[in-house]
Amino acid sequence: MYPVDLPAVDDSDLTSASEQYLSSLESRARGNEVFQASQTSEIAITANNVRRLQLFEAEQPDCTLLALHPPDDPTQVVALYLHEKWWCVADVLRTSSTSRSGLMLVQSIMERVIVFLLSQVVDRHSEQEVLFSLHPRTESCKLLWRDSQVVGFYTVKHKGSLCDGWSSQAYLLPVLDTVLVRASWRRRGCGLHMLEDFCSSFSTEKFMGVSSPLSPGMVAVCRKFLQQHEDYQERLYEVEAPGGWSQRRNIWLNIKLGRYSLCINEESSPTSGETQRNETQSNNCRPEATSFSICNVNTPPATGSSEEQIKPCDPSHGGSSPSSKTSGTGCSPAAHADELDHRPPTRPPKSLNTKQALISQPSLSTETCGEKPDSEDTQGRIKRVRRT
Repeated sequence: MYPVDLPAVDDSDLTSASEQYLSSLESRARGNEVFQASQTSEIAITANNVRRLQLFEAEQPDCTLLALHPPDDPTQVVALYLHEKWWCVADVLRTSSTSRSGLMLVQSIMERVIVFLLSQVVDRHSEQEVLFSLHPRTESCKLLWRDSQVVGFYTVKHKGSLCDGWSSQAYLLPVLDTVLVRASWRRRGCGLHMLEDFCSSFSTEKFMGVSSPLSPGMVAVCRKFLQQHEDYQERLYEVEAPGGWSQRRNIWLNIKLGRYSLCINEESSPTSGETQRNETQSNNCRPEATSFSICNVNTPPATGSSEEQIKPCDPSHGGSSPSSKTSGTGCSPAAHADELDHRPPTRPPKSLNTKQALISQPSLSTETCGEKPDSEDTQGRIKRVRRT
């Protein structure tokens, strides 16, 4: 069995067990424990190469777990201390339960640990910035399970939920905030599957959002989805938190107008929330450690790098969250509450009618702007038009 299959624990139990183990480790004159990273590699477990990792956002009560790293590289994560033993990262992402299949709502603390690993550790080289800020412990999230392992996740900002912890602004529509698919599982329809699940979960809502900015990979996923589900073409928007009308852009319209950088193949590059990375994570324990930057865990998202959307707090996203890292709706709104119109305009903007907006685009003219007609016949035509 793997950690996610073992009896449930709460975050206080996880933190308490971690502190007790670290305290006992620090009290020893010399460490005599080792972790078998592979058949040919083992790492000594000492207080010098064990670090605390914060699982949730800083403003929340502490919840920490212990990570083992090589003595010469503290940015790597070799194993995690869970259920009173060390587990390699690959095993933490696996399950022995056949019932774990497809998209499943995150509920247990171990599932929260998996979200943490996917967003902070997996598929990232040591020189890369952390792609997402830490997710809140109450973040609405689903994990995607296939072949007895987790292959991705997505998070949602519900309509009416607060955008951040320091203002009273709330989301005006449900928003797909963060989407991540592991490198080894991209281009297999996982991103499309998660977008379809999100939209079907809020099918009664008139409008739905995807956090801004959209990465090329996420644009490709949205295009394929909207081609297959035309009834969502007028309902799916790229949004910045909290999602007022001035913070929404119709995705289908902008795709047709060529305003996005588009990937040729779905998920050929990151789709929301992460940057393009090489495939580094296998299904088995490996001597190579998984990269993780201890110092950057709490830093805000790096603007502009996004893959599966994911989304932690970035002003460009309009919100702040676990997801507020590279691609997603951060919690900092792009507009102040007093600048937002919480009601739809009496005459919907043209972007709400994609077909009309496309047809009404003005064509280019070779006439100089403001040039006067040079013939009486032309002037006559203009007068007749004005009279009509």
